Amino acid sequence: MVVVRTTPPRPVDVTAVFPELAPLARPAVRLHPRPGSPTVADSSVGGPLLWPAEEPWPHCEASHLHLDSGFRQPPAEVRLERRVRARRHAAHSGPAITPEGEAIQEPEAAALAERLEALSSEPADCPVPMLPVAQLYLRDIPLLQPPEAADLLQVLWCPYDHDPDNKPSTALFWRSAADVVDVLTTPPEPYEVNYEGYLPEPCTLTPEAITDYPNSLDLSPQMRLMVEDWSRWQAVGADVDSSYAAYPRGFYDIHLADAPGWKVGGWPPWGRTDPYRRYCTACDAHMVPLLTIASFEWDGGDGRSWAPREDQETATAANSRCCGQSPSQPTKVEVGSTDSMQIYVCPTSPEHPHTDLIQ
Repeated sequence: MVVVRTTPPRPVDVTAVFPELAPLARPAVRLHPRPGSPTVADSSVGGPLLWPAEEPWPHCEASHLHLDSGFRQPPAEVRLERRVRARRHAAHSGPAITPEGEAIQEPEAAALAERLEALSSEPADCPVPMLPVAQLYLRDIPLLQPPEAADLLQVLWCPYDHDPDNKPSTALFWRSAADVVDVLTTPPEPYEVNYEGYLPEPCTLTPEAITDYPNSLDLSPQMRLMVEDWSRWQAVGADVDSSYAAYPRGFYDIHLADAPGWKVGGWPPWGRTDPYRRYCTACDAHMVPLLTIASFEWDGGDGRSWAPREDQETATAANSRCCGQSPSQPTKVEVGSTDSMQIYVCPTSPEHPHTDLIQ
């Protein structure tokens, strides 16, 4: 069965209201990650990587002992807690489960607890094995612009906050899938993660090509005034709720600009800071967004208009969030204060150093 995710048509055709924005349109691909069992041959979030057995697994060389967030947990413990929460959610939604039944349903809990106790009580300072974040095949996301002969992008990060911006440090690897003959089957894992949200849940992808428009903060001052002109919206008969009359720019940003969620390309969101250009440290070129790593696929309230058609029922359900389960957070990733991380690359050469930013 082919699974698809489709972004609903925007409530307003933005270029019909503002033809001036048409030249600013950018192609993007919403990845629509959903929990699953991806393999090394699949594009995925948090899934296994097609990693050569003879190539060293990437490690973060920075010191981590000075970091003390109070949230440190072994990855195995995080996964166990997620399974327990999911089962409690299922029990809450279905027939009642007796204590005896719950014990039968969770036979692995005791064995896992024993394994956790057997681990060293002190984490290693460094180096720390990095965690898989995303694996993207060119065949699934043609928008990628890999180096010559490469057709696969792999993104990893260190599961600890790093100064000065308190975010995971990231690593990018481009490679040719055909060159990988012997695959590393059991990559090393870190002793712990600095925060549960730094351990992605394995997800398969259903990529969807869209057209993306800039956040109003990315517009020129003249264009921002244009978007804020309520009479301009009325003149073309745009079907916009009158509650936005005092702030039509809010309607534009919520419903029409910078599609939320995990995506390749497109426009970045802003909010934590105003926009500022990122420049390549190798050639000084203006860097462009490659990948958005999102805490949520869509926002609550009006932001649910971005939920795919196939998820609208669960997105609007009153009890769509229970016991820590949220349809808008399938990857369980959470960066910043429920923000997004954008990875930027140099448009002149994907082999130049990348950079990242939390917004």
